[in-house]
Amino acid sequence: MPETFDEATTLKRRTFVAASTAVAGLPLLASDRLPASASASAPTPADQLSTVRLTVNGEQRTAQVDNRTSLLDLLREHLDLPGTKKGCDQGACGACTVLVDDRRVNSCLTLAVMAQDANVTTIEGLARGRGEQLHPLQQAFIDHDGLQCGYCTPGQVMSGVACIAEGHTGSRAEIREWMSGNLCRCGAYTNIVSAIEQTAKEV
Repeated sequence: MPETFDEATTLKRRTFVAASTAVAGLPLLASDRLPASASASAPTPADQLSTVRLTVNGEQRTAQVDNRTSLLDLLREHLDLPGTKKGCDQGACGACTVLVDDRRVNSCLTLAVMAQDANVTTIEGLARGRGEQLHPLQQAFIDHDGLQCGYCTPGQVMSGVACIAEGHTGSRAEIREWMSGNLCRCGAYTNIVSAIEQTAKEV
């Protein structure tokens, strides 16, 4: 009698699992078979550590990090500043944008050691010195509904602040061009441009 669809599917699944087990030896299921370096993180050798001193949002900060640590991870994991978001972690989305010595950078592509003695501004530092009021661009994002899910907003705002400071706000087309490195999955681009355009006229 021919197999039913369910029976055939079950047999195929069993055959696949059995074959995978025989070939791979279940390396992902048996943690005791993993090498020690993979199953538990070993301490970083001293010669691969660096002490980074920098000014973040007007405050002197110091942290000892692995030389491979990104500025993004330094801010989020060592300095407890989670406002800077980790999006693609490949420099393609702009969610991690911060200002380093007043220039916008993708902090996921910047090593922490490269920021030695630098002045770093994150989204948490924009309202400081303004009586706890929002930065004008932050307020403009609210006024123009320039955010939806909000995940990209810190990077958009930081890049927008730099865009204004750089003088790239002569037209909406120019703003779009100079903000093109910051992606918004929700598609709030028109409102983001309006927020930057308004702020540029006010400051």
